[in-house]
Amino acid sequence: MRRCLPVLFFIVFLSVAGCATTDDLRRVRADLNRQIQLTNEKILSVEQGQAPLRDEIAGLRGEVANTQEKAIRPLRASQAEGRAEITEIREQLQQIRGTTESLRKETASASTRTVKREEEEKALREKLESITFRLNFIENFLGIGKNEGVTPAPAERAGKQLPAKEAAVKGKTGKEALYTAAYELFKEAKYEKSREAFESFLKQYPDTEFSDNAQFWVGECYYFEKKYEKAIVEYEKVIKNFPDGNRVPYALLKQGLSFMNLGDSVSARLLLQQVIKDYPNTSQARIARAKLIEIK
Repeated sequence: MRRCLPVLFFIVFLSVAGCATTDDLRRVRADLNRQIQLTNEKILSVEQGQAPLRDEIAGLRGEVANTQEKAIRPLRASQAEGRAEITEIREQLQQIRGTTESLRKETASASTRTVKREEEEKALREKLESITFRLNFIENFLGIGKNEGVTPAPAERAGKQLPAKEAAVKGKTGKEALYTAAYELFKEAKYEKSREAFESFLKQYPDTEFSDNAQFWVGECYYFEKKYEKAIVEYEKVIKNFPDGNRVPYALLKQGLSFMNLGDSVSARLLLQQVIKDYPNTSQARIARAKLIEIK
C-alpha cells in the first residue's frame, strides 16, 4: 500500500493539473494493477506461510486437550473414590458415635448403681462399726472381755488352728486389714503391740473413716496399761483432730475417768459435767452421772 501512494498522488496531481493524457492514465493504471497484484501475492504468501503454523497450533491444542483429559480422568476417578471412602468413614464414625453413646449411658448407669451400692455398704458398715464400738466401749468400761480372745472361727473349731488375726483380716486389704489387725491385738490385751499398730495405721491413714477410732484405741491402750496421763493426751487428740466424729463423747468420758484414777476430782467432775451437758440422753451421759455420784 505504501508503494501505491506515490501513484495515487501522481494521479491526483495530474487531475489537478489537468494535463494528464490517456497514455499516462493507462500507464498509471498498469502500475497500480501491478502493485496490487504484488501485494496480493505477498498476502497469499504470508497466508500460506501461516498455514503450517496454524496446523501446528491446532495440533498443540489437541495434544493439550488430550493431556488434560488423560491427567484429569484419573484425578476425577481418584476424587470419586475419595468421596466414597469419606462417605464410608462418616458412616463408620456415626456408628462409633452411636456405640460410644450407648456405652456411655451404660457406664453411667452402672456407675450410679455402683455408687449407690457403695453408699449402702458404707452406711451399713458405719452402723455396724458404731454398734460394735459402743459394745466394746461398755465391755472395756465394765472391765469385762479384756482378756477374752476372739470368737473361734469354724475352721478353728474344726481343729485347723486358724490364727485369730488371720481370720480377722482374711478377705480384707489395705487400711481395713491394718485397722482390724490392730484391734484384734487390743482384744487380746496386747496393749503395747496394739497401740503401736494403731499408731502405724494413723501415720499411713491420718484421715479416713477409721482414723478417729484408731486414735481413741491408742488412748484406750494407755488407759488399760494404767498410764492415765498419756491416755488423757491421746483422748485429747480425738477431741481436737476429729471434733465432728462420734468418738468425742467417749473420749471426754474416758478423760474424766482417767483424772478420777489420778485422784484429780476437780478435773474429773468438770469433764463428766461437760459430757452430761453436751451429750444428754446418751450412754456416756448416764455413766458420767453415775461417776459424779461416786465423786460426791
